[in-house]
Amino acid sequence: MDSSPGDNGPPNNSVVTFFRRLNITYQTLLDKSTPHLPLRWAFTLLLTVFYFIRVYFLQGWYIVTYALGIYLLNLFIGFLTPKIEPVAGGADSDDEGPQLPTRTSDEFRPFMRRLPEFKFWYSGTKAVIIATVCTFFDALNIPVFWPILVMYFIILFVITMKRQLKHMIKHRYVPWSHGKTKYQGKADTGKVVSS
Repeated sequence: MDSSPGDNGPPNNSVVTFFRRLNITYQTLLDKSTPHLPLRWAFTLLLTVFYFIRVYFLQGWYIVTYALGIYLLNLFIGFLTPKIEPVAGGADSDDEGPQLPTRTSDEFRPFMRRLPEFKFWYSGTKAVIIATVCTFFDALNIPVFWPILVMYFIILFVITMKRQLKHMIKHRYVPWSHGKTKYQGKADTGKVVSS
């Protein structure tokens, strides 16, 4: 049953239109925030500080905090990991699959992350907001002995980061660009080259 322009149409048409406009506005705000890296991360840091102050004063929601920490650790590992995994193996596996360049004569391949910075920020911010919303529900305040969770998280963090650092050293990659050599291309002379 299609409705013609003269018909009133289904009653939820205005609801669909409202949510479509809301989604477009939301996406526009995300697109405009993309180049403002320090402001985005400052906003997330403020949200995280607010969350931890709230949990500290309420003295609860340790399971939610632990889940948030594990999720953020998982995002961080994805941020540090290359999109294309280098081949792990001995000398006989040199010709199989893509590898990161290890000599100056090798082809330059920029470091591409498995989880790009914007998605890392976006997912982390959403997680902090969801965790903050969870602190408004007493049903999610499960009583636990929190020092065990803190100790377990520290052990998990150390083991995971140790494994990630070994992987970075083994395959000789650095997941950040600070301190790397920056090459400049030829200067644009404005001349048109015809073939």
